[in-house]
Amino acid sequence: MSTPLLEVENLAKHYPVKRGLVMAKTVGMVRAVDGVSFSLDRGETLALVGESGCGKSTTARLVLRLIEPSAGTVRFEGTDITAMSGQPLRRLRRRMQIVFQDPFASLNPRMTVGDILEEPLIVHEIGDRMARRARVNQLLGLVGLASYHAQRYPHEFSGGQRQRIGIARALAVEPALVVCDEPVSALDVSIQAQVVNLLKDLQARLGLSYLFIAHDLAVVKHMADRVAVMYLGKIVEVAPKDALFANPRHPYTRTLLLAIPRPDPHRRGAKQLPGGDMPSPMNPPPGCRFHTRCPFATDICKSEDPPLRAIESGHMTACHHAETLPAAVAAEGVHAASPAAALRLALYAERRGRITATAG
Repeated sequence: MSTPLLEVENLAKHYPVKRGLVMAKTVGMVRAVDGVSFSLDRGETLALVGESGCGKSTTARLVLRLIEPSAGTVRFEGTDITAMSGQPLRRLRRRMQIVFQDPFASLNPRMTVGDILEEPLIVHEIGDRMARRARVNQLLGLVGLASYHAQRYPHEFSGGQRQRIGIARALAVEPALVVCDEPVSALDVSIQAQVVNLLKDLQARLGLSYLFIAHDLAVVKHMADRVAVMYLGKIVEVAPKDALFANPRHPYTRTLLLAIPRPDPHRRGAKQLPGGDMPSPMNPPPGCRFHTRCPFATDICKSEDPPLRAIESGHMTACHHAETLPAAVAAEGVHAASPAAALRLALYAERRGRITATAG
């Protein structure tokens, strides 16, 4: 059996909370990420989903060593990268790149597109000037832009075009892993499907692996091979996408699926969504972290933290009652089959549901 491209074990990031101006004292820790483990195979897309504040983006940055972990290990191509520094870490950057969420803030407005795409080649000392310019033109064509766009500045492009430039920059140094941190959430619905289809096409052509951070389950349904669900700094369920959407085994995953807007906003779901907000990561509840909002919680949920365990082949969940939960209601609006048209319909239905609900 081949070694996974990426292996993450017990990864954690705790931020100290200090009080006082002169002699600040640590009064607590924000557990942004608290013991996350997963793997990613070559050519695979693993989606990391969950509500805002659950630790998705922090996990992505820990994997890339953009921020330093408090604990845990990250192995890339079989090598532990958590202890790397200097030139070895610099060389590793070529193999791991990121596409940021905001295509307006992630591009330097004072640089032309050509300079933006050439910069990583200069940093990693790849090719001479002529070779770099040729590579820039190649990258622009790869993401559906023209070579003359290299002379323009970011403000001259639309949001979708800017994100294409961000994708081209990530591909400039030929990485094996691309972390996509909500790459379509800042784009218009009509453009999201184009960018998602571009990412899938590039994956097929270049053999890329994606760690895809998202909260939009319609996009995840069409993009991912497997899905990992995060809640309050922990992964609570991991499964192939079809198994997760058809039969979610954690109550929080069911909450996310029930929250998907329906094409008919007047139609009620089979169950009401659990109330309350996510607890503070500075003071997470004992036992299962979801028990304060879970309709199936019992005494054991309040006292014992359930481990992430396998309940079926490839399907893992962190729930004491995974085998005894009632049958889940299938999520509507995300099971359509064809890639491009179905994704546009799903996104349009979601957008329409939001607009109608707001108007009501």
